[in-house]
Amino acid sequence: MTTAYAAEPRARDLGIPFPGTPGPLNAITDVAGVEVGYTTLVEGEGPLKVGKGPVRTGVTAVLPRGRKNPTSVFGGYAVGNGNGEMTGAIWIEESGIVSTPILITNTHSVGVVRDAVLAWMLANGGTGDWGLPIVAETWDGYLNDLNGFHVKPEHAFAALDGAHGGAIAEGNVGGGTGMHTFEFKGGTGTSSRLVRVREVGEYTVGVLVQSNFGRRWQLQVGGIPVGREWPEDAPFTAESGRPNELGSIIVVVATDAPLLPTQLKRVAHRAGMGVARTGGTAGNGSGDIFVAFSTANTPAANATKGLQQASFLPNDQLDGLFEATVLATEEAIINAMVAARTMTGIDGNRLVAIDHARLQQMLRRHDRLVTEKPAR
Repeated sequence: MTTAYAAEPRARDLGIPFPGTPGPLNAITDVAGVEVGYTTLVEGEGPLKVGKGPVRTGVTAVLPRGRKNPTSVFGGYAVGNGNGEMTGAIWIEESGIVSTPILITNTHSVGVVRDAVLAWMLANGGTGDWGLPIVAETWDGYLNDLNGFHVKPEHAFAALDGAHGGAIAEGNVGGGTGMHTFEFKGGTGTSSRLVRVREVGEYTVGVLVQSNFGRRWQLQVGGIPVGREWPEDAPFTAESGRPNELGSIIVVVATDAPLLPTQLKRVAHRAGMGVARTGGTAGNGSGDIFVAFSTANTPAANATKGLQQASFLPNDQLDGLFEATVLATEEAIINAMVAARTMTGIDGNRLVAIDHARLQQMLRRHDRLVTEKPAR
């Protein structure tokens, strides 16, 4: 097991232009109370030996109200393309409630992580007679011994127990350890936006992604189709020549804005538009699954009896939150790519990190590079 820390620089530090105003950390943890934890597993080198490695995987945990507060939140989920898994999604759709932490791992580790969440919740006072944990996945089998089942319950426990607020790591961390994005090294990324709702106040939208999708020629950064000019080190195109999508993306959206479950489902749908701004098209082979939750309305989200009241913004005032979700999703994906580092896995398979200087050069050529010091 390895511990990863925040990588520098982030996308804004390179001068990549992004609309909107981020929160102080430009992270999902800008939403008060939200905590994130990782377990990162990097072990072994050389040929694949199923059950032995090499291992390039992990677990990511998002706790809507933090480790010390197991109470539920209103939530909603949406699907861009359904070639993937998110356990617990049926109950979110039915009830409008997110009542467990949200974890993300690799495709073949969903079951063990789901069971581990239940055990962790029982040990920490977070569930009673039953629970339906929310665990999502993306496929890391290009670098990782996927069928070796290296993620164990203790790895989920460690991600949950290590969750914290404040600045969080990006790139090759947690469930994002072995992931690709547009045939570059991908992984975990985050971003946030501040939203002023007229006559009401300011709210925060934060996004965390596990990014593992896209073919090289699709990639757009700052509105520039850089992937078309960057064919080198694109392993899936070079090895197979297949035009179809390979991979998935999970997006977790948090906000402190008071929203109803139906409104949060609408917010979750907007994450797909953020994916599209980077060039993603939700191809047949991709699992594009999005979940959104609000930390407002605590009493109503946790009530079991009696008449309840919930505050919520009218639909006519949601546009800023929709836009914030789109923009923060886009930036989180690019942050994941910028933070990621070149990684070699099973059988020498290699995913190259996007070259920062070359990316800046491309943006400069199209007059899209920001030269002033960015807001973090």
